Amino acid sequence: MPYVDRQNRICGFLDIEENENSGKFLRRYFILDTKEGSLVWYMDNPQNLPKGAEHVGSFKLSYISKVSDATKLRPKAEFCFVINAGMRKFYLQANDQQDLVEWVNVLNNATKITVPKSGDGQPSAEMPQEVLGSMKQISYKTEIIGGVPIITATQEQGDGGQNGADRGGLRKAHSQLPYFLGRGVQDQALIKAGYCVKQGALMKNWKRRYFLLEENAVSYFKSDLEREPLRVIPLKEVHKVQECKQSDLMQRDNLFEVVTSSRTFYIQSDSPEEMHSWIKAISGAIVAQRGPGRSAASRVKFDSEILTFPK
Repeated sequence: MPYVDRQNRICGFLDIEENENSGKFLRRYFILDTKEGSLVWYMDNPQNLPKGAEHVGSFKLSYISKVSDATKLRPKAEFCFVINAGMRKFYLQANDQQDLVEWVNVLNNATKITVPKSGDGQPSAEMPQEVLGSMKQISYKTEIIGGVPIITATQEQGDGGQNGADRGGLRKAHSQLPYFLGRGVQDQALIKAGYCVKQGALMKNWKRRYFLLEENAVSYFKSDLEREPLRVIPLKEVHKVQECKQSDLMQRDNLFEVVTSSRTFYIQSDSPEEMHSWIKAISGAIVAQRGPGRSAASRVKFDSEILTFPK
């Protein structure tokens, strides 16, 4: 779902058909900046890219004439909507129907806000209340399409790796199992799976990892194609799962922490909804594992999104 970041911009992941009529959708991170009057998209959340990484594409909001549902125009592309910018149409795919509706609304509202009427002063950058809710680029080109300047990358996007993921890549990884888990009966029941960004233990750098939550452990992999996890965290070692209190200090949105006796894992989700979903899923798995038949000293304390588990 689109969310408001610390700079009051609307952000989130979408899939976009960058080459018109190609039928190939690529996963991108979008930033709708009403103060700058622009829609910009990157290979990933800029927080997870090398410092100074350039955007993949962008255009001014003033060029947008209409944003609408395009499921009838593209019946094979689910949750599809279209941005009309001059003579060019940009087709994008949302993650679900609610995501589609919210993006269409925020884009249409942003267009109304950023296009001033004759004689008006500076347009307001404040969004209405209802709106809230690793390839390195080398060069770019500017094309005049239907009188609209469109800035796009000239480098060919690779098919390998998650940053070049097409429609079968990152977005589906949120709801589908890795290929090796879907082939046979597993020893543990899979509860939740998807990509998040995790801080490293030593270098303190941030890398996108594929997480799997099972009934007894949460594991993370380099990607959803890997067989062996980089690490397995037994749920019996987890003492606390909560929204991170240091998110302001770390300058990270949608950040939560998994606290164990040996380490605190800092994990960033792609949206506030995903963050709360992971917190509730991990907490629920821990409660299910430890069971209700414990003494009063081992009861679980619920405090908003903070769940503390006795050692």
